[in-house]
Parts: sequence; C-alpha cells; structure tokens
Amino acid sequence: MATILDKQMALVAEFEALATWEERYARLIAMAKALQPLEEQAKTDANKVRGCSSQVWLVHEVRDGCIHLRADSDAVLVRGLVALLLHVYSGHPAREILGAPPDFLEDMGLNAHLSPNRANGLASMAARIRSIAEGV
Repeated sequence: MATILDKQMALVAEFEALATWEERYARLIAMAKALQPLEEQAKTDANKVRGCSSQVWLVHEVRDGCIHLRADSDAVLVRGLVALLLHVYSGHPAREILGAPPDFLEDMGLNAHLSPNRANGLASMAARIRSIAEGV
C-alpha cells in the first residue's frame, strides 16, 4: 500500500500535469462523483465539519490500527476536495496521518485558486482529520 506521502506526491504530479485550472476543477468534480455518498443517518450535527460554508460531514472508524474515513458534502466542488483528502488519509494509522501534514494542498496550488471560504473549509476538513488522528 502506498504511504500518505506517496499519495500526496502523486496528486501534486497529477494536478501539475493538467494544463489549466478548468481541467483541475474537472478532475475534482470527477473525484466528487466517484465518492460513495454518506448515508443520511450519518449526516448529523455531531459529524459536521465546522468552518465550511457548505455542509460537510465526516465520520471515521478505527479498524486494524488504521483510521477509515467517510465523508460527504452538499456542494460538488467541496465534495471533490473531501474525496481528495479521503484518498490521501483514509486507511492509514494515526501516527502516519499526524506525520504527513496537508502541505501538498499548497503544492497543488489549491489554496490560491479556491475562494477564501472554500480554502478555509478545506483547512477545516484537514484539521478535523488531524484531530481525529490525535484522538486515536
């Protein structure tokens, strides 16, 4: 299995290979469409990620020493951002998650090309994943 850092580097390379931000947004939307929807009963206030202008729900479970994440959003682009974070962090042990900060998002240029609200929401989602890892 690829490490978190391997996945981060692969995503940076994948997005750098896309010529325009239109293509990069299209890739995020494709990731959103591929994300398994979260069941309605998991869309609770307790599972909401604070700091996102769109609604985002994030749930986790620990199996075999690894944190498995599932999430959803009511906005397609944000759902793509959630899918990107889940692709990188889900299925890894807490210590690996804590040792791999989301600096790759900056390397991908996402923060510079997202609205301030979406960039804050992305940071909130990453912080929530980190907080889950700290609590395990």
